[in-house]
Amino acid sequence: MAKILVVDDEADLELLVKQKFRKKIRDNTYEFVFAQNGVEALEKVKEHPDLDIILSDINMPVMDGLTLLSHLPEANPLLQAVVVSAYGDMQNIRTAMNRGAFDFICKPVDFEDLDVTMQKTINHVGQLRETIRAIKENNILKMYVDENVLNYMTHQEFAGTIIKNETLEATVMFVDVCGFTSITESIPPNAVVNLLNRLFDRIVKEVIAQGGHVDKFIGDAVMAVFRGPYHLDRAIDAALAIKLQLSDEPVINAGEKNFKPEISVGINSGEMFSGNIGSASLKRLNYTVIGHAVNLAQRLQAVAKAGQVIITEDVYNIAKESFTCAKNGEFTLKNNVKPVITYEVLE
Repeated sequence: MAKILVVDDEADLELLVKQKFRKKIRDNTYEFVFAQNGVEALEKVKEHPDLDIILSDINMPVMDGLTLLSHLPEANPLLQAVVVSAYGDMQNIRTAMNRGAFDFICKPVDFEDLDVTMQKTINHVGQLRETIRAIKENNILKMYVDENVLNYMTHQEFAGTIIKNETLEATVMFVDVCGFTSITESIPPNAVVNLLNRLFDRIVKEVIAQGGHVDKFIGDAVMAVFRGPYHLDRAIDAALAIKLQLSDEPVINAGEKNFKPEISVGINSGEMFSGNIGSASLKRLNYTVIGHAVNLAQRLQAVAKAGQVIITEDVYNIAKESFTCAKNGEFTLKNNVKPVITYEVLE
């Protein structure tokens, strides 16, 4: 759903907009917020950080539309404005565009043309948000970009205006390198880090190949998230591919211990929340997913044995037509009242 701020001092405009777009309002395609001048509009921008676009008149009391345009980059750097005004002379159009307006529509309004323009602007905002999201999710960026830049990007005042907190359907996968901790005391630190990074690199490549992204590294485990079409199938494909990739890893001699790299995997699908989680006072926030579905995936990984890819019965009922699975037993998991029936994905 797109959220649109309409800024105009005409008393009947709110009613007219609601009439013309009543179907899309009813279908939750559009949500409108209204203000009567630029000052009130800036207050609405603060109240609604998830706004997508602004439709603004030019000639208004208190603060006109052109002045409002000059304040928008500071209020919300990705909020795009379409000027809707009877003052359609070239000077006003040029001034509006120079102050950051995305488009200009002349009154009287052709509402079909306005709808097309709104969709174009909303799509543009969506592309900008996806670009920022991709940057934040790119772990390579965290390795090579100055920490001060990353802190700025994840600062609450900045990130909150760029990336929406939202509810989504997705699949989460936790991949643990089994038994790795047991050898860390037997081999030099450089060897430990280099080995783990090499294993992580092979895991990450399979996640990316299936259209997933690495949310974070947790000790010797990887958390990955898959969104979009067939997100569950792609997550399971990634897990099976990782198992196959690591099957050719040689046995490592660590003192009196031998270490054969293997993984245990927990996968779960469902509704989860995405947003910037962390401490604003430390200026350290990470864009991630949280919720029961995420926690359950991590707990499934905890009960999985080396070489196992474990899912719940609900996920099995979705995946069984595409994958061969075997019942793996019931487990009492933290924060689950009833035992959880699990299945192992075999192929």
